[in-house]
Amino acid sequence: MSHTDTDAHTDPAASPAATLARWLDDEQRVRATLGPPGVARPAQIAHLSGMEWFTAISRGELPSVPIGATLDFLPIEFEPGRFVFQGRPDLRHANPMGTIHGGWIATLLDSCVACAVHTMLPAGRAYTTAELKISYVRALTPQVERVRAEGRVIHAGRQAGFAEGRLFGPDGRLYAHATTTCIVLSTRAAEG
Repeated sequence: MSHTDTDAHTDPAASPAATLARWLDDEQRVRATLGPPGVARPAQIAHLSGMEWFTAISRGELPSVPIGATLDFLPIEFEPGRFVFQGRPDLRHANPMGTIHGGWIATLLDSCVACAVHTMLPAGRAYTTAELKISYVRALTPQVERVRAEGRVIHAGRQAGFAEGRLFGPDGRLYAHATTTCIVLSTRAAEG
């Protein structure tokens, strides 16, 4: 994972197959340094800004996020105000109709928009999601090998952060989009 050494959007000049190949290379690169899933102890993270926290996760110095391991998605890149996750839609994530469950899509979008807000937070600050709105554009199936969820901050204030996100495939097709409102807290309030 890096501070945006690749572009999360698909390159209009590249074929979907070339984009997918690049995404798979990115995934392999991230998996090589990502630590095992777990939850960091408060003492490990209290002194870290959002960017420092994600950098430590990307280097394997802090545990990776358990929900990502459970639902097969991982952080690909980040920078202040932007965060990208990549996921593998799979039959394990399907609803009875054979399409990917909306909850899986919602989790990727919630993760990218909330983490985009988190990248803007200084040490000693945390967040919680107050509102999440998702619009599903088209059905996602397990035949789509990978998707990316990209979140971007709209506004980051001292008490609230707002972000929007998109879930798209290697061919550039949009599957869903989201907006969020996150409440910003002190880490002491987040622990209590």
